[in-house]
Amino acid sequence: MRRAVALVSTRAARGLDDDMSPLLAAFGAAGAEAEIVDWDNPKADWARFDAALLRSAWDYTERLGEFLAWIERVASLTMLLNPPPVVRWNADKHYLLELARAGLPVVPSSFAEAGAEAERALDEFLTRQSCAELVVKPAVGAGSRDTRRHARSAIPQMLAHMRRLLGAGRSVLLQPYLEGVDRHGETAVIHIGGGFSHAIRKGPLLPLGAPPTGALFAAEDITVREPGADELSVAQRVLAALPFGALLYARVDLIRDAGGAPCLLELELTEPSLYFGHAPGSAQRLVAATLARLA
Repeated sequence: MRRAVALVSTRAARGLDDDMSPLLAAFGAAGAEAEIVDWDNPKADWARFDAALLRSAWDYTERLGEFLAWIERVASLTMLLNPPPVVRWNADKHYLLELARAGLPVVPSSFAEAGAEAERALDEFLTRQSCAELVVKPAVGAGSRDTRRHARSAIPQMLAHMRRLLGAGRSVLLQPYLEGVDRHGETAVIHIGGGFSHAIRKGPLLPLGAPPTGALFAAEDITVREPGADELSVAQRVLAALPFGALLYARVDLIRDAGGAPCLLELELTEPSLYFGHAPGSAQRLVAATLARLA
């Protein structure tokens, strides 16, 4: 039986998702039919697909309510991967608090909720954290959009940034900027089918004081990386702590703290780039794992 799989994207991401070409080729080589479909295409017939594989629906963060309603509808028509409970949990970065409470090493994270006073939230954060720089970002966001790196002394700029997000009804995430990222970059540990697949290094993304990217995602400097044993261990601990069982795909983004220990920056379970071009065979692994779930 020839399986049909929708690779879920969005119009704004067409031509920008480097994972699509190797994924289309790998599905074709496996005897399956794969087609790129925009998640918000009103004419899409989701029921004709055996699975809908979330890939580059990167504009959902500005339309979260609509997107969450869409995942429920599509999941009633076909197999959505990753499934709705995973996507709902992962779409909002408040999950970082849950993982920190579970004892996992997480970059210190504080939230200012929509309607909060920016001055009070920032003052409380700076009282607790002695960092020289910090990152302000939306709790629901992707691609480093609306994300900025500020000097500790840049109070007016930080307050203006926070007020803009809070005034739009968005929760704000505050984190110290860990300087190790300037030397070591980030390590993205990628699991496919419940096991380690490959890892990449992502260079620093946020110049100090620079405005947020106006593109769909910030430009990235990606190279192959052999992850350290400590990074693999943290990634495995994070994924083992989740209540969802073995996931089809997961990307664990880590940075090292001042003591050199890896800490979780973000856990990408919804629509992460998986950087197939930097890991021969990785697209084939995702295809095999996807088709195995349909067997």
